[in-house]
Amino acid sequence: MQATTERELIDALTALTPMLRDNAALAEELRKPVDEVMHAIEETGAYKWFVPKKYGGYEYSLAGFMEVGVALGEGCASHAWVTTFCMEHNWLLSLYDQPAQEDIFGANPYIIAPGSLAPNGKAEPVEGGYRVTGRWQWGTGVMHSGWVMVGALTPVEGRDAPMLGMFVLPIEDAEIIDTWYVEGMVGTGSNDIAVNDAFVPAHRVVDLATVRDGSSAGAQLHDSYIYKMPMLPVLGLTATAPLVGAARNAVRLFEERMQGRTVYGTSTKQSERAMAQSRLAHAKVEMDSIVNQLYHVAGVVESWGRGGKPCPELERARLRVDIGHIVRRSRNVVRDVVEACGASAHFLDNPLQRALRDLNTASCHTVFDLDLSTEIYGRLLVGLPANAPI
Repeated sequence: MQATTERELIDALTALTPMLRDNAALAEELRKPVDEVMHAIEETGAYKWFVPKKYGGYEYSLAGFMEVGVALGEGCASHAWVTTFCMEHNWLLSLYDQPAQEDIFGANPYIIAPGSLAPNGKAEPVEGGYRVTGRWQWGTGVMHSGWVMVGALTPVEGRDAPMLGMFVLPIEDAEIIDTWYVEGMVGTGSNDIAVNDAFVPAHRVVDLATVRDGSSAGAQLHDSYIYKMPMLPVLGLTATAPLVGAARNAVRLFEERMQGRTVYGTSTKQSERAMAQSRLAHAKVEMDSIVNQLYHVAGVVESWGRGGKPCPELERARLRVDIGHIVRRSRNVVRDVVEACGASAHFLDNPLQRALRDLNTASCHTVFDLDLSTEIYGRLLVGLPANAPI
């Protein structure tokens, strides 16, 4: 039986954290999420989190979504990453105009789909829609998907620059290419997606320029603030919550490990050594601060949705910097506790080495690029235009 309140759904998903932890190593071995884990997550109703009530969804909060992402990340960053991405892609579909929602949500109250915003495809206008061709990396969720959402450029009459659209296609129209040989986040199975001259009806595309600030066509269809939140901060938080959870789990493992570890060359347990005690105290306090910052940023993003006004470019740029800092701090916490645990933390049967690899890899996601995000924010602060989409 699926949950009937937001709290119940959070509790149902949080209860799966041990299952994710038990299957983290297997996901790495398979290079994709474990089928049984993904089935258990789907059975909770997780993917209806952001779906409009009109179509049988829940319209639950961004703050609750953060709680889910952190909890699942404490079990396995890879499984949690795929889950939060696929939950959020239902929010993204809710920003499309009504015909797309009627077409897709009308048939089933949620989708499981990767979403690649990169403009790696071309869409040629034809009668009734477009012919889409391209290849995209980072297909998070593709190994259990029924649809794909991909970015493609298409000419628009009367505009100098082409439109970057997000096109929605059934998985049968795409090819999954086995490319996912990576250092970290191995269990996500984020393989490449290729589409070759597939037809997409005109209603199954949204101009991404119209959804960035929270004023999309879909935002006007449903009586909920969640569809008026700015897009890129929501996408950034989606990817951040599992990493915060993974870092928090690393601190927990460090604390447990201290109780039994004897430092090489001594007869003293690590828990009795002042420097180790200090490292643990720093890690615990820093982790609490990171979690608080995550919820603060989510609250700011929600407040823009509730306010009913489009989120301005300067604010979106600042939020992107905040999100990048949360991930950098999380990565650094993991680095510090692994260093404190000594060389044995790097054995492949130790989950701490996976946490280090996962955070190192995931922190390279473009949405966390602090060189780029701080440059954009700095340009806007001194009155110059942004030099990348936000």
